[in-house]
Amino acid sequence: MKRLAFCAAAAFALSVAPACAAHWRVDYAKSRLGFTVQWSGEAFSAQFRHWDADIDFDPADVAHARVAVTVDLASEASDEPDFDSGLKGAQGFETSRFPTARFVVKTITAKPGNGYVANGTLNIRGISRDVALPFSLTMSGDTAHMVGTAHVLRTDFAVGQGEWAAPTPVSHDVTVTVDLTATK
Repeated sequence: MKRLAFCAAAAFALSVAPACAAHWRVDYAKSRLGFTVQWSGEAFSAQFRHWDADIDFDPADVAHARVAVTVDLASEASDEPDFDSGLKGAQGFETSRFPTARFVVKTITAKPGNGYVANGTLNIRGISRDVALPFSLTMSGDTAHMVGTAHVLRTDFAVGQGEWAAPTPVSHDVTVTVDLTATK
């Protein structure tokens, strides 16, 4: 009888215990995080050279996924150094007061094929907004490759103040791009 009670208790404990998602290590040499915005009618693109992603993910168990990304905003770089200094200044990211941006995933939803949507909270300049990041994921052995884009309004995060608050010359709509390779 004791053995039966123990087996029942063990089975119950295993059935309610959360699954352990695989922890992924980002290959930063093969990964890119950046954005594109229309500036004076032309695409302006930049990358963040320093960022960190903490990822626990199992495509068979997205309910237990855990993802947090921290971006060093001062590491923004483009082919336009004058624009970069303005973006980091008081009317842009204001990196002296707000050195990082953070995206924390709340849920991931699987879509047909290799598609997913990560829904989370993006915090820039101390302002948090919900953001959806649709992405595709391909896996080969212990390597995963994720590509996604999210659309945000820079003014939702007070990026672009004063003369830069208008939708011209810099569009309010910003496309965030992620191209990430990781191994478990």
